[in-house]
Amino acid sequence: MAQKPLRLLACGDVEGKFDVLFNRVRAIQKKSGNFDLLLCVGNFFGSTPNAEWEEYKTGIKKAPIQTYVLGANNQEAVKYFQDADGCELAENITYLGRKGVFTGSSGLQIVYLSGTESLHEPVPGYSFSPKDVSSLRTMLCSTSQFKGVDILLTSPWPKYVGNFGNSSGEVDTKKCGSALVSSLATGLKPRYHFAALEKTYYERLPYRNHIVLQENAQHATRFIALANVGNPEKKKYLYAFSIVPMKLMDAAELVKQPPDVTENPYRKFGKETSIGKQIPAPEEEPACQFFFDLNATQGRKRSSTGRDSKSPHPKQPRKPPQPPGPCWFCLASPDVEKHLVVNIGTHCYLALAKGGLSDDHVLILPIGHYQSVVELSAEVVEEVEKYKATLRKFFKSRGKRCVLFERNYKSHHLQLQVIPVPLSLCATDDIKDAFVTQAQEQQIELLEIPEHSDIKQIAQPGAAYFYVELDTGEKLFHRIKKNFPLQFGREVLASEAILNIPDKSDWRQCQISKEEEETLARRFRKDFEPFDFTLDD
Repeated sequence: MAQKPLRLLACGDVEGKFDVLFNRVRAIQKKSGNFDLLLCVGNFFGSTPNAEWEEYKTGIKKAPIQTYVLGANNQEAVKYFQDADGCELAENITYLGRKGVFTGSSGLQIVYLSGTESLHEPVPGYSFSPKDVSSLRTMLCSTSQFKGVDILLTSPWPKYVGNFGNSSGEVDTKKCGSALVSSLATGLKPRYHFAALEKTYYERLPYRNHIVLQENAQHATRFIALANVGNPEKKKYLYAFSIVPMKLMDAAELVKQPPDVTENPYRKFGKETSIGKQIPAPEEEPACQFFFDLNATQGRKRSSTGRDSKSPHPKQPRKPPQPPGPCWFCLASPDVEKHLVVNIGTHCYLALAKGGLSDDHVLILPIGHYQSVVELSAEVVEEVEKYKATLRKFFKSRGKRCVLFERNYKSHHLQLQVIPVPLSLCATDDIKDAFVTQAQEQQIELLEIPEHSDIKQIAQPGAAYFYVELDTGEKLFHRIKKNFPLQFGREVLASEAILNIPDKSDWRQCQISKEEEETLARRFRKDFEPFDFTLDD
């Protein structure tokens, strides 16, 4: 028989507004039935003495639900929490303690850490230290059976939680929050992590706790920051959810990945960062960073160096890498067929494919010499993503979807092939099935990569691989170990199942005169101009 889920409520900073909170809880329970627990993070007490609290403390009023709260975040609130190990503050209201693990009778495991970060000794009574975080991690993570915890409660946000995720609004997660909390969340792998203090609501996209194709699948984490109770902007301060304790769950069900899962925001170079060190933001990492910043192009103007320039002495743009010998695709090379170039950005350019599958088959190429996507620097990655998004819009306006693929095998310069497929010919699932089917026929192991991850997490620089990206964001990947058919991507797209032009599977059979190429290039430039983001700079 399936375990009945527990029904829980989580709340942000109460700040002494006990009646507002508990009246809201009563209204929710009247409408939706009773909940099992209320978990409060952030400032439970306000900054001024509160007559309301006396009524709860003396029993005149009573919380309508078993309520667990975190401790003080400032000196003024320390007086309310007499016992560092936790105690009952009033009927149905319990202080959990400075740090520890609360395990309910159901087996639900809640880890809590009260206070704000302090890196200096002596640690104030309202703060936690690197030692506190280290002891919590050691206590829980030292057993080989450890898989994670159900819930983590902290008052501060974890630093960098916004990396690779949806926008965190006005909160800059590269500056706000605690690196120690980030470290704790990395080690404990909570299924839910609640925090407050920033007076806003932010539900981050779930993130994974394993490296795709390198580690066994693990459960995802959902981070939710809650606003302050009764805030005038009506930002969400109360969050209702159901949860079955992980120890009672089927393993396959536990590790099921949500469709919108992203990369782990705290992971650097595939390894977790050690306690007490600042976790570098992706923009501050060297060029071989391992993850795309999925929000890098949203809502802000970038300088021509690809970085936000705040300093009065901005860094000079890095010189693009140079090839060891002649290269057909480095834009500065005399070997480039420049009449095929249709658009030039800051770090990348677009060119018509020589012997293309269609008249509008294009390549995204880095201006400097990079062999593969895996080796691209952060600013080049950002512009590649911009070109991909722009080409999707361009082809969609012309009744087409586009398929992208890269073959990093027997090639010297990255060529990201972009092939449009008329919507009338087939659906995205048909394209995916065609790749999978033909891969099976040729004993090629084509693995699916989760949507919000990317190739850099799977392939090391120098590794040979083939990957294809569909218009839905789905990606298929093959690690090339020995031999690989050079025309595989073209063969699949040219097959009867998709474009139905099997005679064009080899580009050398599709070459046209230079004059015809120049005509096609002029036409593409003109058609693409309304979508050209390089004109905005």
